[in-house]
Amino acid sequence: MKFLVLLPLLVLGCAQASAVEIKPFTSDGCSAFPDGTLEQKELWLDCCRAHDYAYWKGGTFRQRLEADEALEACVAQTGEEEIALLMLAGVRVGGTPFLPTEFRWGYGWPFLRGYKALTQEELEAIRRSEAEIRTGWMSP
Repeated sequence: MKFLVLLPLLVLGCAQASAVEIKPFTSDGCSAFPDGTLEQKELWLDCCRAHDYAYWKGGTFRQRLEADEALEACVAQTGEEEIALLMLAGVRVGGTPFLPTEFRWGYGWPFLRGYKALTQEELEAIRRSEAEIRTGWMSP
């Protein structure tokens, strides 16, 4: 009888011990690219931070393409259309999830996650990480 009472607790404990975790969100701004112009040093920095957030989470190939196109559109809205195109080319080449870089697609997850939809467990890990940032347990 005690076994039947303890079994659910044991299963729950094992499930929590093996919970999926994502590294805390970090942003390096525009990575190896300037964050703005000489006159406006952070002109498109917010665009890059939003792009980093999408890359941190990862997901499907389509989601990456949408994140890259959103970066291009955001930078273009600053009036720098040529820079936006250059940045788009850079992230399309350098952001692949198959290189062990700190700015690859899905960099919050272990290397070689690749392209795939986020699971419910991964989405929950993202929510937990976001909640910790909002409550000040860690800094972005």
